[in-house]
Amino acid sequence: MTATAVAPRRTAFTPRKLLHARETGVLAALVLLFILGAVMSPSFLQAGNLLSVGQQIAQIGIMAIGATFVIINGEIDLSVGSIYALAAICTGMAVAADVAWPVAVVLGVAAGTVAGLLNGLAVVMLGVPSFIVTLGTLSVFRGVALLISDGAPISLNAEQPGVAEFSLLGQGRLFGVIPMQFIFFLVIAAIGIVLLSRSRLGFNTYAVGGNQEAARLVGINVKAVKISAFVLSGFTASMAGVLGLSFLSYVQGVTGTGLELTVISAVIIGGAALFGGSGTMWGTIIGVAFIGLLQNILNINGISSFWQTVITGLVIVAAVAADTWQRRRKTKA
Repeated sequence: MTATAVAPRRTAFTPRKLLHARETGVLAALVLLFILGAVMSPSFLQAGNLLSVGQQIAQIGIMAIGATFVIINGEIDLSVGSIYALAAICTGMAVAADVAWPVAVVLGVAAGTVAGLLNGLAVVMLGVPSFIVTLGTLSVFRGVALLISDGAPISLNAEQPGVAEFSLLGQGRLFGVIPMQFIFFLVIAAIGIVLLSRSRLGFNTYAVGGNQEAARLVGINVKAVKISAFVLSGFTASMAGVLGLSFLSYVQGVTGTGLELTVISAVIIGGAALFGGSGTMWGTIIGVAFIGLLQNILNINGISSFWQTVITGLVIVAAVAADTWQRRRKTKA
């Protein structure tokens, strides 16, 4: 057996390839959703509203970049919302204690990254399904965040040393126009695209997700690949948590509850297979944009938040059903 038996085949980009890409369907849906938004509300196309969408999707988008590696590996990470809160709590407590804000950011991101590492080690060393492991660490990391903060919220005062500078990460705008959170999302997304499509890590990620045993037989360190995916997921979740704290200047132990479902939804809507082996970073970006536009359209048209939850859930079910149908059609063909 050779490496080509499990590796994704890389071919030159062509318009014909685009027409047959897994992301084509959701991209078409995104375009239709954009047109629908423009028709339903004149304010939808205003620059301020579109920039607001960019800011709103940034944190979910950053988390989805790391989650993409986990899902293509054939795993799942349900703890990203708790890691988000843990990183924000650690950063907030450090800033409140007059620690220099860059050091506080490093501490928060490090805490989240270590949490991701623990997830990966538990999955590969214990041999327990990632669904079970991260369902447990969802509570563990949330509990740690509540314990170290005594369950009390943390509010940052702009008069504290370094708080004004720290707040620029989440509240600032490049050239006074483009939200800094959106800039962070674009940078991390670009890195994710390169890692997944152009690096050995990405090559091995597809191989492991497609056929774990075959990947092992050709010499790929399956355990290292899986651990790396969870570390990346922890890192991106903690980055989002730090930006969330910077934006609101407020965090509590229950912050980020439910974010994991939105993150996983964005990746699946973007065309990644829930059982691994396929998906792209471009698809994830499209999925994130789709969810962001959908929520924005519902908001500006005054749709109840309860109905927004129902509609978003129906869209997720439809996306997974469409992917399943497409897979069965290809298998029969």
